Amino acid sequence: MKEYKLKINGNDYAVTVANVEDTIAEVEVNGTPFKVEIERPAKKKVSSAAKINKPAQVEANISRPVASGSETVVSSPLPGVILEVVVKEGDAVKKGQKMMVLEAMKMENVIEATADGKVVSVKANKGDSVLEGAPLIIIG
Repeated sequence: MKEYKLKINGNDYAVTVANVEDTIAEVEVNGTPFKVEIERPAKKKVSSAAKINKPAQVEANISRPVASGSETVVSSPLPGVILEVVVKEGDAVKKGQKMMVLEAMKMENVIEATADGKVVSVKANKGDSVLEGAPLIIIG
């Protein structure tokens, strides 16, 4: 088991990697468990000296959406699980309208539209685990 302290986009995360098998890693981020698909298997070290001198390297495919000037990205305020998705791509939304429900710290949080517009993309589905700051919905 390996433990890391990561800073992503200014947010601190405590990450524990429990198990890596082929392209699936079992990790815990700030106490929330995730199964992460790795782009390719972790590289195996040849000698014990290499294990001592170099940490294991795992390459994960992490992408951030690129939004044009007229799009608004609604992000997760906390790490949690999506309980409900109320809107779909193409729906017109008004600022303050309920779009999703996120369960975080045993509380339900309503994710509202932060601008008027049309839903361009829904980035999380019911049952998905999301991190703080993760994009949930893009409004255009």
